[in-house]
Amino acid sequence: MDTLVALVVTALIGAFFLRGYLKGIKKRDKQAREAVEKGKMYSHGPRAQHPHIDNALCLGCATCTTVCPEGDVLAMLGGKAAIVNAHKCVGHSLCAEACPVGAITMVMASPSMGADMPFLTPEYETSLQNLFIVGELGGLALIKNAVNQGRDCVDTIAQRLAVSPRRANGEVHDVLIVGAGPAGISASLRSIEKKLRYITLEQDEVGGTVAKFPRQKLVMTSPVEFPMYGKFKKMELSKEHLLAFWDMVLNRSDFNVRTGEKVEDIKKEADGIFTVKTATNQYRAHAVVLGLGRTGTPRKLGVKGENLPKVMYRLIEADHYVNKKILVVGGGDSAVEAAMGLASQIGNQVTLSYRQAGFSRIKDRNAKRIEEFIRSGKIRALFNSIPAEVKPDSVVIDVQGAIQEIPNDFVWIFAGGTPPYDFLKKIGIQFGQRDLTREASHELKQNEAARAQQSAARAGKP
Repeated sequence: MDTLVALVVTALIGAFFLRGYLKGIKKRDKQAREAVEKGKMYSHGPRAQHPHIDNALCLGCATCTTVCPEGDVLAMLGGKAAIVNAHKCVGHSLCAEACPVGAITMVMASPSMGADMPFLTPEYETSLQNLFIVGELGGLALIKNAVNQGRDCVDTIAQRLAVSPRRANGEVHDVLIVGAGPAGISASLRSIEKKLRYITLEQDEVGGTVAKFPRQKLVMTSPVEFPMYGKFKKMELSKEHLLAFWDMVLNRSDFNVRTGEKVEDIKKEADGIFTVKTATNQYRAHAVVLGLGRTGTPRKLGVKGENLPKVMYRLIEADHYVNKKILVVGGGDSAVEAAMGLASQIGNQVTLSYRQAGFSRIKDRNAKRIEEFIRSGKIRALFNSIPAEVKPDSVVIDVQGAIQEIPNDFVWIFAGGTPPYDFLKKIGIQFGQRDLTREASHELKQNEAARAQQSAARAGKP
C-alpha cells in the first residue's frame, strides 16, 4: 500500500513539474513570438550580415541566445533558435562560434533587401568597377568588420594591379582611400604593407567616429587584427586605447593621410582612372575605397533656439561637464550612453527626452544600465516627449501634450544623421540589386568576367 501511495505521489509531483515546464516553454515561445512581431515593426529584415540557422541541425540548447552581446537578436521558438530582432544584429558572429553543432552560419542579406543600401559584390565592390565601400556605410556597424573589409579590399586591388598595367609615374595613385576611421586606417596600413602608392583623405580628424564616442565607450567585443600590428586580443577595448593606437599609426612616416579634405566629387574617366576632387585639390587613382561611415550630417529637430551655442550633436568628453543641468534628446544607444556618462559626473542633473513610450532598439547591456540609472534617480526620463523650444537658460518640452519648462545649461541631440547616400548616387553608385540599371548589370557581368580572367592569369592558366 505504501508503495502504491509513493508511486501516486511521485506521479503527481512529476505531473506538477511537467506542467510547469510546459507552461514555461509556452511562455518563452509567446515571448519570442511577441519579439518577432515587435522586430517587424522596426525592420523588414536583416540589412547586412546576420545569422542563418539550420533548423535540421539546431539542438535547441540556447547557447547562441546567451552569448549575443546585443541581447535579443536570437530567441528560442518552438524549441529551436530563431531570429527575432534582425535589425539589431551587427555581425559579432559569436553565436556561430558558440554553436556546438555548427547550425549557425553568418551570411549577408540579399542586395535586394532594400533600395536604401548600395549594391556591393562579395569583394565590397560597387556597381563601378574598382570603387569599393567598406565599413558601416555598406551595412556593417562593427569595428572588427570594418577593419577586415578595409584590409581585404586592398588585397583585391593589389591582386588586380599585379596582372594589369598601371602608370609608373607618381601622378596616379594605385588606391585613394576616403575616410580615416577604422576601415580607412586598416586599408591604409595594408596599402603600406603591399607597397602600393596610396593616399588617404579625411574631412575631419583621424579616427573617424571613434574620436567622437563618449568617454570609455567599449568599441570592440571580439579580437580584431590590424595589418602590420597584429591582433588586439582584448575582448573589450575602450575608446582611449583605440585612439592611442590611432596616434601611433599617425606618427608613422609612411602613413600618408591628409586631414581637413572633404571629397566633393568622384568621376571615372574614359581611361578607367578615377578623378577625385576636394575643395582644394584634385587626385587621380586606379582604385578608390570609401570608408565614410553612415552618420553623415547630424539630423536637427528644427525647433526654435536650436542654433544656440549650448546645443550640441556629439559628446566628446563627458567629464568636461560637472554641476550642470543637462537635457539629452534621443532613445538610441548614443543617446543613452551619453546620458549615463553625463549623469556619472559630479553634480549633473540629467533629463533624457524620448519621443517613444520606451526604449526599443538599444543594446541589452545599455537597457539594463539605463533602467538602473532611472530607478536610482540619476537620470530623469521623459517618454512620449518632444522638445518644443530651447531658451538660453531653459528648455520647453511637450510631454504627452503637457508643456513643461525646465532649467537647462546644455542640450545634446542624438536624432541620427543623414547618410551620404545622395553623394553616392551623384557619383553613379547603384543601390540595391533591384535598382541596378541594365547598363550597370552588364558592367557587373563584364567585371566578373575580367576577374575570372585575372584569376586564371595568376594561376598560369591560358
